[in-house]
Amino acid sequence: MPNARKPGFVLFASGLPRMAKFYEAIVPMTLAHSEPGLIVLEAQGFELVVHGIPEHIARSISIGSPPARRTDTALKPVLPVDSIARARLQAAELGGELDAEHAEFEWRGFRCCHGHDPEGNIIQFRERLKEF
Repeated sequence: MPNARKPGFVLFASGLPRMAKFYEAIVPMTLAHSEPGLIVLEAQGFELVVHGIPEHIARSISIGSPPARRTDTALKPVLPVDSIARARLQAAELGGELDAEHAEFEWRGFRCCHGHDPEGNIIQFRERLKEF
């Protein structure tokens, strides 16, 4: 039975399979549920619901290549990765991007780096530092 008390995040996407593949590969997450228009991924007590935008609305959304970062939003998910360097390579292969290595910073026992997914949503990725 699904745990209704698990923290999570709903992400609306015009390219549902591509977005789910991006997060599933980079974080990494496992597929917990899939149905038309909805994919649920899980990792370490967290749930990401990738919800497809209805086709008639998605057609009106233009996403460039590379996508423009959506910097005018009030939310920025923070997701753990085993390696920022590996996440940077994977993101590039899957249509997203992480900032260059010189933009990484350390904070509270983590190495952090900002980036974006294939639709331009801003994300912060964190890799735990070994000494912590």
